[in-house]
Formats: sequence, C-alpha cells, structure tokens
Amino acid sequence: MNDVLLFVHSGIGRITLNRPRALNSLNHGMVRAIAGQLEAWRSDPAVHAVLIDGAGERGLCAGGDIRAIHEDARAGGSASLRFWADEYRLNALISRYPKPYLALMDGLVMGGGVGVSAHGSHRIVTERSRIAMPEVGIGFVPDVGGTYLLSRTPGELGTHIALTAGSIGGSDAIHCGLADHFLPSDRIPELPDALASHGPDAALELLTEPAPPSDLAADAAWIDHCYAADTVEEILARLHSAGGAAATAAKEIEAKSPTAVKVTLHALRTAATLPDLESVLAREYRVSYHLLRTAEFAEGIRAQIIDKDRSPRWSPATLSEVDDALVGSCFADLGDDEPGLFTPGR
Repeated sequence: MNDVLLFVHSGIGRITLNRPRALNSLNHGMVRAIAGQLEAWRSDPAVHAVLIDGAGERGLCAGGDIRAIHEDARAGGSASLRFWADEYRLNALISRYPKPYLALMDGLVMGGGVGVSAHGSHRIVTERSRIAMPEVGIGFVPDVGGTYLLSRTPGELGTHIALTAGSIGGSDAIHCGLADHFLPSDRIPELPDALASHGPDAALELLTEPAPPSDLAADAAWIDHCYAADTVEEILARLHSAGGAAATAAKEIEAKSPTAVKVTLHALRTAATLPDLESVLAREYRVSYHLLRTAEFAEGIRAQIIDKDRSPRWSPATLSEVDDALVGSCFADLGDDEPGLFTPGR
C-alpha cells in the first residue's frame, strides 16, 4: 500500500496521506514524494489547484513518524536530520506554491500535519478539527514553521498554544490565522466535485459557512496579560495569580520539559522578528539538530509514545536549572552541518 496517494482528478491534483492506522504520520518517503509531485504539478497546465487530505476518519495527519525519530535519536543517527531538512523545504514550497493549495484540516492535525496544511493558500477546518503543536510535551520545540505561525497569532494566543501543547478547534484555528474556512464535515464529500466544477474560491463560497465563536478569543484578556511576560517563570506566576483557567494552564506548562518550554518561548520571540518563513525554518532546523542529540527528546518520546507511562524524567528537572547558556546553545550555528535549506528566489 502506498503511504501517499498522488493523482489528478478533473484538474485537481490530489494528495491523500494514506497511513490511517498510524494517523497518517509522515515519513521521509512521503515528504519526498509530495515535494516531487508538487514540483511536477507546478508547471503542468492540466493541474489548476491542489487538495491535500488524509485517509480514514481520524484526521489529516498526527505529525512526523515519532517512533522512527526515537530510534534514530537513541542510535545517534542522522536520518531524522535528513527528514527534517526535506520536510522544512516542503513546508516552504507549500507556502509559496503558485497554484491554489487547499488543505482539508479535518480531525486531528498535529505537528508535521500543521506543516503540510497551515502554510497553504486555502485552509479548511471542520467541527471535528483538533489542531495542535504538542512538541514541548516530548522535550521538543514546535517546528515545520510552527514558531512562525504561532508568533503571528493575535496577541499571545500562539504562546499559550505552544507552551501548554493544547489542541484547538476549527474556530480557534481561524481566529489564530491557522485556517481560513469552516466546512461542515457532512459536506466534505461534495468538495472534490465542487472544486472541479467551480474552482477553489467559488467552491468554498458555495460549501462553507461562518465558523462558531472562538473560545480562545473569549480568553484573550488573561492570555495576553499572562503570556506577555519575558520569562517562563514570570508567565507562570501571572497564570497562577489569575486563577481559574489560567492556573490550569500553568499546571499544564509545569508538566512539560523545562528545557523545551524555555527554548520554545525564545524561539517564538525570535520568530516574531524574522522576515519570512524560510528564515524561521532555518532557525528551527538548528534547534531540531541540537535537541535530537539530547536525552531530553528521547525521554519525552519514551514516556508519551513508547512506554506511555506519562512520567518523563526531565533533565534538567526544573526551570531554574535551565539557564540562558543552555537555551542559547540550542540556537548555535551548526558550522559544516548547516544545510542550505532553501534556494534563493524559489
């Protein structure tokens, strides 16, 4: 069985992630196949737009193949680095694709799933959408351009999403700028033919409807106040002081990797100052490179994915032990290992 299905139907290039038993998680072969097909469709006059979706009923994509990355990390290998380099190139390609790129973000969309969808030109959510960048829970940092996207949400909503690793619904995703259109799930079967008959914009106008109110928007006041602080420690102090849902958020952050939480906050603040997605992806690659070599990342995957005991032994174990030097080391230049991720002008 092919892990990704690639075909053209009535002028629409179709990409279907086809690992439903693994929640359509991405492996290196899938990333390369998608990128190669997008390059071919770029200049194909028979292809007017592209639609990506996921096989099965559970979601578009749960992220990268974490088990494979865990094995590579434990073995001290470099396969994950090659995967990430190609994955980040794919994210950039999607963001500047010259034809309409529609992403059906139905069901679960996590990590790498966000990377192949939220950089597209037409991003579609449903009432079943659950979108997350949960990396801090496994000792990692949002990548695939996640820090670019989350640093550009209204106020501090992206900081809240990243540090708690929580999932958001379709309405929240639209409010945060991670999606554009709300499509009731019972109308999904109509989408391919509507695209072929009417084109992307007219089809979406025909099928979509206004999204319900965003829960995050209603919480913006305390989120913006608490997460505007300069340090994780001060953010936690403000959250605890605010009480209620804010205090619950603080407890969620405190259960995550202290290193990952501090590195993520720095990554978000930095991403907000960088000029484009490519520059953020290049910075994210450095962080991914350094974290792959830490026991923290392997331990986080072990606790959450492999053994599922949900009891990671973080090291350093406390925020106070994660100093500026440790955080800065995760962004250090890679020297000869720095890849040329992007071709200028592409």
